[in-house]
Amino acid sequence: MAHELKFESPSFGRRLKGMLGVDFYRLFHTPMYYIFLAIAAMIPALILGTGGMTNPQTGEVGAMLYTNVWNAVAADTPLYVVSDIGEYANMNMVFIFGGIMVSVFIGNDYRSGYVKQLFTTHAKKQDYMLSKTVTCAFAMACMCMTYLMGSVAAGALVGLDFSVNAGSLICAILGKLVMSLGWASLYTFLNVIFRKFFGVSIVSSFFFGTGILIIGAAAILGNSSILNIFLYGSSVYACLSSNLATVLVCLVCSVFWAVVYNAAGTRVLNTCDVY
Repeated sequence: MAHELKFESPSFGRRLKGMLGVDFYRLFHTPMYYIFLAIAAMIPALILGTGGMTNPQTGEVGAMLYTNVWNAVAADTPLYVVSDIGEYANMNMVFIFGGIMVSVFIGNDYRSGYVKQLFTTHAKKQDYMLSKTVTCAFAMACMCMTYLMGSVAAGALVGLDFSVNAGSLICAILGKLVMSLGWASLYTFLNVIFRKFFGVSIVSSFFFGTGILIIGAAAILGNSSILNIFLYGSSVYACLSSNLATVLVCLVCSVFWAVVYNAAGTRVLNTCDVY
């Protein structure tokens, strides 16, 4: 009597665990990850260290960009309209460089042929999107932390003021950390769309990372809290006057856009040539 062999498809949890294991292994064994961690740590040193320098021609001492070190982490209040580039020189810059990192990380999948091999044996495109989003969100959150350490070190070296409301500072940092999920999902989506055009994917990630579209909208609407429904809006909403409600807004916004971009990216992979 012949017996039929039945093979059960792995559960969602097992599939995702396997893909996350591969993605985190690739992340931790890629020099690019550590390079971007170092870049994130050096950004605040450049921001805080360039002020107060003496002009060799005139002998004049330039003004410090910030007198309080924590302004290199977050603004005092939400600034949707950027009137001075210095106002944007805080942890939000991590989301710009993080987008480039995501482009390089996902771009390697296509250049190395990993994606073709993966989708030949692993048909669930949503698992790929989710795994990449989680992995890249982790990497960007780590960049935020190295940025924070770089800010503290640079601030101490140049003798800046460290006074701050500790609760608001913690809420601001937590808000920016959870925003890593939303930004990572956006960048993963963009790189799926432009998967055949590596240069375009990097440019698009940089463009959207600057929040220039929301800044343009804010120039019309003003500092309106309605902009918090967007990634850039919630990112600047996490400021030095933050509270637990701020963290909740950032979390809801980040998760909402993560769901939207993962669903959109999965649809693109399911309906288009993924190689």
